[in-house]
Amino acid sequence: VQLVESGGGFVQAGGSLRLSCTASGRTFSSINMGWFRQAPGKEREFVGGFRWNGDRTYYADSVKGRFTISRDNAKNTAYLQMNSLKPEDTAVYYCAATTKPVMVVSETLWYDYWGQGTQVTVSS
Repeated sequence: VQLVESGGGFVQAGGSLRLSCTASGRTFSSINMGWFRQAPGKEREFVGGFRWNGDRTYYADSVKGRFTISRDNAKNTAYLQMNSLKPEDTAVYYCAATTKPVMVVSETLWYDYWGQGTQVTVSS
């Protein structure tokens, strides 16, 4: 599975951005996907994700109510809509995928494939 991200950029606090993650090499509808982020000097942290066979999307508490994950199976693409952005959301954002039938959505070690990352910078 190859993952290509796009949509990062610079935005003022309170603004919005939408990240995209396009997958190839595997039927998208059978992929478990997650979004993570990593700020300078910090560990990579979970943002949100879903299992391909589930109807629930999981979010970190820090982004709940502001970020929304969606997917378009026809386009092999997942989206991370980020609203009400805060300076503390500044990080490199990564999408990740796995085909493991059993996995923990919020933990990096379960993912086999990673995008290249896209920078999101939120100014105060």
